[in-house]
Amino acid sequence: IFVKNSLLSLSKTLKSQCFTATMGKMQTDNPDSKVIRPQPGMCVKTLSEPSKQKVFINICQSNAVPLPPEISREELVQLLQSEDPSGYRVPMSIGEPHTEIDNNSQGCTAYDVVVNQEFFHKCQDDPLFQQFIILVSLEGLENKHDLELSRDWKVLKNRKFLGSVSEQNIRTKSRPVIQELQPQENSPSTPKRPEFTLLVEPPAGDPECLIAEIKLPGVSSSRSLLLDLGEDRLVLTARPSLFHLDVFLPFLVDQENSVAQYNGSTQILTVTVPVVSS
Repeated sequence: IFVKNSLLSLSKTLKSQCFTATMGKMQTDNPDSKVIRPQPGMCVKTLSEPSKQKVFINICQSNAVPLPPEISREELVQLLQSEDPSGYRVPMSIGEPHTEIDNNSQGCTAYDVVVNQEFFHKCQDDPLFQQFIILVSLEGLENKHDLELSRDWKVLKNRKFLGSVSEQNIRTKSRPVIQELQPQENSPSTPKRPEFTLLVEPPAGDPECLIAEIKLPGVSSSRSLLLDLGEDRLVLTARPSLFHLDVFLPFLVDQENSVAQYNGSTQILTVTVPVVSS
């Protein structure tokens, strides 16, 4: 009961967490990505809300996906009880939906989520870790595909995968590193949305890059900043619980070649992101 209730209490909190992963399709000729064929792991059945349509989640395994930081069962319990569990990140690759047929010959939708093989086996050995990885997978799918999924899930006992295993492209480079220019003193504050400006360059014609300027008064160092860039999303957290920004970008961007720089003198974070598709 503790496990289930603690994990369910994370649902809204984990919504704001971006996952260090390839979320969706990438071009196969991208030198910063590679194609993998994951191994089946376990199949989870749930429902989409509010339509109540069947959804199957194939949680797969591959050593090509990075291993998340080591965490013990006791540390995971503490994480579940903490106010900000988003500091622990699970790398995963989230694929596109594919239509399948269930055991009742009814149409349904399936999604493939790939996690590190070693971490998957650890989750299989402990019910707490298993439910944790299922919840994280649900949240990742909801964030990526704008879904709402029921938390009343069921792990299928005699099926590790619904459909056929397909290849996925995963990124091989990490997110941009924030470069620190000059530190300032820190002043604690309640979590709030920082002042945010988004510029398009050039102002006219086809956009080449986006420049995000985020004012972070009171942030003393880039070490307290956690920045994640998706193909069309920017998420920034200034810890401890000082600022939080979660915005969708107007264009698809090249997150791998983005540059982030924090100026401690002006207390402004500047993120320059190349545009790949308008």
